Amino acid sequence: MAPYEALYGRKCRSPLHWEIDDQWTPKVDLVQETMEKVKLIKERIRIAQSRQKSYADKRRKDLEFEAGDEVFLRLLPRKGLINPKKEGKLSPRYIGPYKILQRIGKLAYRLELLAQYAGMHDVFHVSRLKKYQPDPEHIITCDAPPLMENLSYTEEPIRIVDQQTCQLRNREIPMVKVVWRNHNRDEDATWEMEEDMRNQYPELF
Repeated sequence: MAPYEALYGRKCRSPLHWEIDDQWTPKVDLVQETMEKVKLIKERIRIAQSRQKSYADKRRKDLEFEAGDEVFLRLLPRKGLINPKKEGKLSPRYIGPYKILQRIGKLAYRLELLAQYAGMHDVFHVSRLKKYQPDPEHIITCDAPPLMENLSYTEEPIRIVDQQTCQLRNREIPMVKVVWRNHNRDEDATWEMEEDMRNQYPELF
């Protein structure tokens, strides 16, 4: 049903149709009927919004940390101009854990970063943090990739392990399977367009 028909209870009439049809005249009860339908639509929208809000509130919880807690810091992996939304399943998402030194306001925290990140701003929004449960027997061996100031890092290709041609309706697109540096196993490789890879990384060919 069109929005106009749902609102007014009839199909839309063009101005040309109004001039030709002499029998159609505005009715007083049409205004009242329109107001009732507007109230009905608003009430249904309110009910739907309330229902969706109740679903979201059950899964939403505010994160709060105290000084001395340890948290993981979320990264922003990217691949430049080559399929920026496609990321390896096992690419690093978090680094750390790091100790919280101070709470800044309600939503920001100052972290105790490593010496190699001394030039990076050490205050982060709570949405970039993930709680870590300290465990004396838990040893984390994860080499963090080189990070930029905005906590992003650039994926670099290592080698090409396979090639194929993608057949479309009117043309063929050569593809290559590329292994990236921070998840350098062959099973984590991704398919990229050969032309883009040749333009940006000619040393691989």
